[in-house]
Amino acid sequence: MARRLAPLALLAALFVALASPGQAQQQPQRFPSSAGDLLVETVASGLEHAWGLAFLPDGGMLVTERPGRLRLVTPQGQLSRPLTGLPNVAGRGQGGLLDIVVDPRFAENRLVYFSFSEPRQGGNGTSVGRGRLNANATGLEDVQIIFRQMPAINSSMHFGSRLVFDRSGALFVTLGDRFGHKDEAQNPQNHIGKLVRIGPDGSVPADNPKKPGWQPEIWSIGHRNVQGAALHPGSGRIWTVEHGARGGDEVNTPQPGLNYGWPVITYGIDYSGAKIGEGTAKAGMEQPIFYWDPSIAPSGAAFYTGERWPAWKNSLFVGALAGQMLIRLSTSGEAVTGEERLLADLGERIRDVRQGPDGYLYLLADDAKGRLLRVRPAQ
Repeated sequence: MARRLAPLALLAALFVALASPGQAQQQPQRFPSSAGDLLVETVASGLEHAWGLAFLPDGGMLVTERPGRLRLVTPQGQLSRPLTGLPNVAGRGQGGLLDIVVDPRFAENRLVYFSFSEPRQGGNGTSVGRGRLNANATGLEDVQIIFRQMPAINSSMHFGSRLVFDRSGALFVTLGDRFGHKDEAQNPQNHIGKLVRIGPDGSVPADNPKKPGWQPEIWSIGHRNVQGAALHPGSGRIWTVEHGARGGDEVNTPQPGLNYGWPVITYGIDYSGAKIGEGTAKAGMEQPIFYWDPSIAPSGAAFYTGERWPAWKNSLFVGALAGQMLIRLSTSGEAVTGEERLLADLGERIRDVRQGPDGYLYLLADDAKGRLLRVRPAQ
């Protein structure tokens, strides 16, 4: 018989005993939007460079901190001590403990999947691990590494890395170009600058593209550094949000076996001001469905499907790091039809965006003393 989550009341009592020192409550902040004023309130604080957020069936939340810690936040906002069982991470630069998702059958198997920069011989690389959340939600058990980005590279930059389960139960993993190695994004023999799709045990799904000369787990190539990904609520297709250099942040809908151009085509330029590649278009390479110039440094993405903001259904919400805002992209089918910039006066680097089971939006603010935020209608 599958083990069940401990009752919420028991967990709440446990976190009273184990939680980090109490966080001061703050009054919600009010911001305008096309759907009426928004209130932004702090659910939990004291998170060091929070990166990924996943909801549990009871409304609790798993939150990763880039230095290598995994926390559980109760629905009441109590923050646990770091969970045990995580592997060592290469926590420097942009590396560390990154995204986290729960298995679609979590209620039965309690499996949790996480991506991280793994220290290895010759450097490091993005890896994906999975483990079973123990009965009292204090650690992961039976942890195993199910995927490793190859080759390892001695770099502290551009790890990706979002995790998204598709409707078949396969897992998409976004992988960065590791900075300074951008030409490898066009090499289908490795995982640098790729979108891969694996089974929940790390196996290769039978319906992957498996093009001649491609590693079998690769879904698409020519990506720079995808830090946002979500399934479209209608089509079920993967949408990705990708960092450009100076300009050229992209929204793509990667199709199996296709090439998304980096670094041959881009709408951005190098940080030095130099031209990158051959221009903005080339035969055999796909165009983004939307791009930003200048860059916003996008990270985290979620489609809205709730009832709190009916006018925003099927909008794609994207966090902005350098832009320090939340962006709403209105959509029609597979097209972006408009953009709304929200929370620009909040003054936070938005690392992740999720829709909660209550229909509100939840954000992770990336800071040395970062916050988990809830966005709700003011009325």
